[in-house]
Amino acid sequence: MLPQGSASANGGVGSQVDNSVDATAKICQPMPGPHEKAPFRAHVDTPDVCNHVAQALLASLGVPPSQRRRDLVIVCVGTDRSTGDALGPLVGSRLADRRVIQERTRVMGTLENPVHAGNLSEVIETLGQEQSCRILAVDACLGKLESVGYITVAEGPLRPGTGVNKDLPLVGDAHVTGIVNVGGFMEYLVLQNTRLSLVIRMADAIAGGIINYIRGASEQT
Repeated sequence: MLPQGSASANGGVGSQVDNSVDATAKICQPMPGPHEKAPFRAHVDTPDVCNHVAQALLASLGVPPSQRRRDLVIVCVGTDRSTGDALGPLVGSRLADRRVIQERTRVMGTLENPVHAGNLSEVIETLGQEQSCRILAVDACLGKLESVGYITVAEGPLRPGTGVNKDLPLVGDAHVTGIVNVGGFMEYLVLQNTRLSLVIRMADAIAGGIINYIRGASEQT
């Protein structure tokens, strides 16, 4: 879905005033490489969607953290100030409290401490100093009506900010996105009026898939 020009919702504003949120609505596009696999895509209501997401993560990231030397950092982008944009922080909060995640990965970006447009560059700079880590980015997107509710897992980083000429860094060796609403017009208002129930369901599915991916390592070791 992302190659069709989905609008990313990773415009969290942190301590800025709410009026500035509109300026941080994003177009979110993957940066596919010549040898990368086609993105995985499934609706949140797909039976056994968590295991499907886990398998897609295995295909995109390779063996789970316990079976390789490079640490995995999960960067969940967004803000709790916007319903649609809260997908990333919701995922981060669900992951942060799980022991299997704490033992094998790091989570950056929760409802309490979000990663947003205001601090994303700083986060990426910090991670750039850690040569041994791989990064999985999680974010919300806007897309076509028929794509709302779909989860995408793909190789390569996200390119946040292109929709509003924002110069933000690429993030992620692979990424998971959820299309939470329709894009193309007044994205800020669309994000603010996104159904919370859908965002929560998608956050549960994405977090469950990541947990299953990590848990696969513990079951094999």
